[in-house]
Amino acid sequence: MAAENGEEKLIAVARHIAKTLGHNESMADDILQIFTNFDDRFSREKLADKLTTAGQEEDPRALDHTLKSLERQISQYVAADHPIWSDSADSSAFLDCVDELISTVRGLSASSSSGAYLARAEDLLQQTMFRLEDEFRLLIERGGESFEPTRSYNNGNGELAEDNSNLLFDDSDEDDNDYSDNEIPVAQRLSNYDIIIDALPSGIINDLHEIAKRMVFSGFGKECSHVYSSFRREFLEESLSRLGLGKLSNEEVQKMQWQELEDEIDKWIKAANVSLRILFPSERRLCDRVFHRLGSVNDLSFMEVCRGAVVQILNFADAVAIGSRSPERLFKVLDLFETMRDLMPEFEFNFSDQYCLVLRNDALGIWKRLGEAIRGIFMELENLIRRDQAKAAVPHGGPHPITRYVMNYLRAACRSRESLEQVFEESVNVVPSKDSTLSSLSVQMAWIMELLETNLEVKAKIYGDPALCSVFLMNNGRYIVQKVKDSELGLLLGDDWIRKHTAKIKQYLSSYQRSSWNKLLVVLRADSSPVAANAGGKSMSMKDRIKAFNSQFEEIYKSQSQWIIFDEQLRNELRISLCNLVMPAYRNFIARFQNAPEVGRHADRYMKYTLEDIGTQINELFEGGKGSAGGRK
Repeated sequence: MAAENGEEKLIAVARHIAKTLGHNESMADDILQIFTNFDDRFSREKLADKLTTAGQEEDPRALDHTLKSLERQISQYVAADHPIWSDSADSSAFLDCVDELISTVRGLSASSSSGAYLARAEDLLQQTMFRLEDEFRLLIERGGESFEPTRSYNNGNGELAEDNSNLLFDDSDEDDNDYSDNEIPVAQRLSNYDIIIDALPSGIINDLHEIAKRMVFSGFGKECSHVYSSFRREFLEESLSRLGLGKLSNEEVQKMQWQELEDEIDKWIKAANVSLRILFPSERRLCDRVFHRLGSVNDLSFMEVCRGAVVQILNFADAVAIGSRSPERLFKVLDLFETMRDLMPEFEFNFSDQYCLVLRNDALGIWKRLGEAIRGIFMELENLIRRDQAKAAVPHGGPHPITRYVMNYLRAACRSRESLEQVFEESVNVVPSKDSTLSSLSVQMAWIMELLETNLEVKAKIYGDPALCSVFLMNNGRYIVQKVKDSELGLLLGDDWIRKHTAKIKQYLSSYQRSSWNKLLVVLRADSSPVAANAGGKSMSMKDRIKAFNSQFEEIYKSQSQWIIFDEQLRNELRISLCNLVMPAYRNFIARFQNAPEVGRHADRYMKYTLEDIGTQINELFEGGKGSAGGRK
């Protein structure tokens, strides 16, 4: 209050000096202008308002004369059939008249005995504002049509450096590059976002500011804002269209084929980046210049300019977020999520005022819904694994298609590990972890691995041959471990998980050997073995044993040479293990067989395989039929 009283006293002193030294109206105006230039507290409106009010209260005839003079001067401009701002002298003189009229209206409003004069002045003011509104519209339209926008770059010193190259609006790659006179220039795709568009010439921006200032002071700020926001909103709409972002309803997005929707998402990402990093900051800068120091009109105008474009951008992202949870959509939804995450600081910066709070909140809400969509997609992946029933065995015991699909899917997903960590940290539905050191994403991945392993164990039971069942589990286990070790999955699941599942593969290998080779090894055992007996329970002769071995080995080779161990290292490890298991036992048996009295000198007649043949044919197993059965010819 003390500050306000001090300012009033200061203005009163200035007014007294102007009245005392100013022998006529022209001199007084000059003195007022000097005070205005010296200190903006001595604004022309404040000082002139006081002078005019004092004169009006003292002399009604002077007031009538002033109104008639203003009516005569202003009516000439209001009725003009050409733009007033086409001539700088006319525009300057018109603004002087407007300033005087505004001061007069203010003075009359403060007087209790000037009702008739106030009505005349307000009527004239309304006509004046209508004409200013028209001039504002003409200026902004003319500026948009004739001006080649410049790009302002950050020069690294916190300053903006201009570039008149106009590459931002280069349309050379478009077929429809001939524009009509009324078409609005629009922004093109860019890779460099450190740009601000100067969409109107500086001179026109200054003229718009002068008009806006008087309209706002006169209570016509809403009308001025409407004209401004309508034109700039059209610019943004056309720019989004040029960037490939169409106005799609929720239903239209839901009905799109996935490939078509993928293309739309790519366009959305480009359009969203250009909008949040270039177009909206440029509109903020332009709005700040046109409505400089005009209070809430500035923020309201900016909100009205950008609201439609922001809603268009957010609606598309929201439509995708609430759409299908099909696993194939994960990677594009992740692209949307990451784009929204990266643009959230831009939403906060561009829409920081109270009027844009709803836009910021909407953006944050849709970003979170995209995170919910990603979690929903992983739940659908879990359901896909559960629903994949064991209909038919995979030929030759190779990796199952569901194993290949899930592992390659998770490997690709983990390329966005940082984003997925962020998504799952906000989730409350992740299966609890026994190890609190694991992240939510690690727990999620371990859970999917467990579901996959359980599913594969059920599928393995389809195989009638226990050995082939073990080969199937061995193959799938090896495939899973290799994919984990060669990707971000290894970091998520940890070394203990890898060691545990590597040990399981060895268990499958041992199970395979027992179910496939134990019976053959029994035949090669010494005569004292009670198991080495025929179907009648009698001990088998050496001749019967060699025949049984030949038959069983041939059967194993015939079937297992068709089986597949897809991993070369595992295949070699298994062959070496089998050679170490079978060949020493066969060598010992052959030595005993050749010395058996019942065989005599005809041992070679019964021996179908040499020791080398055994090794050769073992090394032809698990090739999927590439080897050839053989033996001694």
